[in-house]
Amino acid sequence: MFVSGTVQPFGWLASTRRRLDGVHGSIWTMGNHRDPDPPHVVNAMAGDVTGLFVQAGKIDGGVHYHQPARPAVEWPYRAGVVPPRAASYQERAASDLLARAVGEGDAAILTTDRPGRTSVMSGLGGVGKTQLAVDYAEQLWTASELDLLAWVTAISRDTIVSSYASLAADLTGIEDPDPEQGAQRLLAWLASTSKRWLMVLDNLRSPADLRGMWPPANHSGKVVVTTRRRDAALHGHRRRLIEIDVFTDAEAMAYLTARFADHEHLLDGTAVLARDLGYLPLALAQAAAFMLDRNLTCTAYQARLADRRRTLTSLLPEADGLPDEHQATVAATWSLSIEQADALEPAGLARPLLEVTSVLAPGGFPIEVLTAPPVTDMLTASTGRVIRAEEARDTLGCLHRLSLITMDPRTAHRTVQVHPLVQRVTRDAMPVRHTRTVARAAADALVRVWPDNERNPALSEVLRTNATALNDVCGEHLWRPGAHLVLIYVGFSLDARGWAAQARDHFEETLITAVDRLGPDHPDTLDIRMNLAGTRAKAGDLAGAIAEYEALLDDQQRLLGAGHVNNLIVRGNLAYWHGEYGNPSGAIAEYESLRSDLLRVFGAEHPFVFSVRNNLARFRGSVLDLNGALAEYAMLLDDLIRVLGRDHPFTMTTFGNIIGLRGVGGDPAGAFTMAQMLLTSQLSVLGPDHPDTLATRSTMARWQGMAGDPVAAATTCAQVLRERQRALGSDHPDTLMSRSNLAFWRGMAGDAAGAATACEELLADQLRVLGPNHPEIKNTREMLTRWRSRR
Repeated sequence: MFVSGTVQPFGWLASTRRRLDGVHGSIWTMGNHRDPDPPHVVNAMAGDVTGLFVQAGKIDGGVHYHQPARPAVEWPYRAGVVPPRAASYQERAASDLLARAVGEGDAAILTTDRPGRTSVMSGLGGVGKTQLAVDYAEQLWTASELDLLAWVTAISRDTIVSSYASLAADLTGIEDPDPEQGAQRLLAWLASTSKRWLMVLDNLRSPADLRGMWPPANHSGKVVVTTRRRDAALHGHRRRLIEIDVFTDAEAMAYLTARFADHEHLLDGTAVLARDLGYLPLALAQAAAFMLDRNLTCTAYQARLADRRRTLTSLLPEADGLPDEHQATVAATWSLSIEQADALEPAGLARPLLEVTSVLAPGGFPIEVLTAPPVTDMLTASTGRVIRAEEARDTLGCLHRLSLITMDPRTAHRTVQVHPLVQRVTRDAMPVRHTRTVARAAADALVRVWPDNERNPALSEVLRTNATALNDVCGEHLWRPGAHLVLIYVGFSLDARGWAAQARDHFEETLITAVDRLGPDHPDTLDIRMNLAGTRAKAGDLAGAIAEYEALLDDQQRLLGAGHVNNLIVRGNLAYWHGEYGNPSGAIAEYESLRSDLLRVFGAEHPFVFSVRNNLARFRGSVLDLNGALAEYAMLLDDLIRVLGRDHPFTMTTFGNIIGLRGVGGDPAGAFTMAQMLLTSQLSVLGPDHPDTLATRSTMARWQGMAGDPVAAATTCAQVLRERQRALGSDHPDTLMSRSNLAFWRGMAGDAAGAATACEELLADQLRVLGPNHPEIKNTREMLTRWRSRR
């Protein structure tokens, strides 16, 4: 700086900052105190003053400020350090999206022909947002489509402002002492220039850091922002939020193949490894480096990854061995996001709620699981303040904004999704005792939201998947003090869906674990054996089920005592399956003995007593004691109407049983009329999709055909089949039964060839779903033989 004029010397100094009339620029003035008595300040100047200077004492005459000119930049110009492309960089489907879709209003704004638009690339840390931005920027630069490429690391507002100010100085030749002024100078230049420019703001930590700093809309300019945030503040005029996903399966395979091009012997098991790493680009890159350093195949690495005794950090390179200039391991990449989420309001809930998500299925679960009382109670205990469901829901929003989870209300029952490696890292950080608390809270929440019936198959499937995932990752915590109810609910749900074989398999596996963890004599182990016996029977192994019930009854009487209520339950099940196995007379005798004991223990109006009376009448009818059966049903129906009411499902089921006996007794037309009456009540009370409603419509078809109208019966069966396929699915046993009924009545209506074809198709599906030993297989084979002979 050059100053002309007379400068008076200082005494002792005091400083102020003043704006003077007629002065252009920023002026620092310093007073001159020669003596405190009398004190005086001489801050005087004359003439025109321009520029920035420090006034010392008194200046007389013309003052001129000369700022040295900075050399002009050479065009085209690059500012900032653009990260290098990763080794074996893969072209991705997202690249095409980024290149073409902005002008169409889609999520890819990077190469749109429409001017002045901004792209905000958001996604989980490690999905490759920066690499996509690098690729886009370098392609434009190589194609000579840019005069200015500016790369700004946007980790804080200070770094953004200082980078802007530095770039403004480069472009305009004016170096502002105040970085904020320099940043505004850059924004003004970007708004007015005709130069073709691209601004990349990489790794934006907080939307607030760009407040007042968004690059302007300009027909010659483009803006790309990469961030893990999804805040609403990122949306705005001429901005698009682009969700960048993990690799596709094909992209992951291409990456690993290229990465191991010189080490093909390591490629064995790439598909499984890519899946287990969740197709996350950063994880694949770091795992590949780890494998190359240790000469591990993908299969060998995957085996280590599957070992839950190892942490994810132990399976990644050390800091000095990270590939592609990575700054942190995939495990450490998310730590800052978790801290940021935990600091957002409501504070302190993000980490514990993320811990609950870490033990559930990564494919998704209902938001109601994370807002259920067991979870909010856990949050209350961890924070020391009462946490309600709405605060848990708000916290999920914080985790979503930081891309630690994904929330999509359009995905029914899978609203919340979490990447499996985020789950792994979160679980790795939890102490064992805390893991037990989290696991029990998650299990309790699943039970809390589980529906009482299977009228929503999609929800039940999601809950089963989550219960299985929970058992896989921390099942040891679900067995103290006993078997958690969620383990039993999985089997109940499979059974209720009609998948008896799958339910049997589940209870067999659960029994093995129960014996190992609780011992063979634990009450929960005995209960699991009871459930296993029931599903064996429903899967077609009646003899095996009866043998299991008899052995269980002996063990329960020894361990629990002869009068324990569980013995009565086993006796009831034994009686039922004896009757189903071909011994209805024996079943009747067992039920009569059981009824006496039940009346003594529970009284006449207990549901168990009603159930035994219903089965007693049923088996009396099966031995052709129709009068005795009808009399038993009549008395039972009166009691049910009195105790439960006419619209209770049990009452309507009993009425349906009376219809069946009336039809078997020789009055199919009367049975059909009664079935119509029952259907009207069920439609009103239960709805059209309830299994009992559909069963009654199937019964109507039977008696309609038996009354002499097989064509109408086939039509009704076809309608019931469509409804069961929609409500229950194609493989449900009731759906398969509807196909059997339809085939029968088609044959009876004169279409033997169509009936035979239907039986052939049905038999193949029954063998697949029910297994070769199921009783229905024999019935279908006999019907197939019958209709083939009549074609």
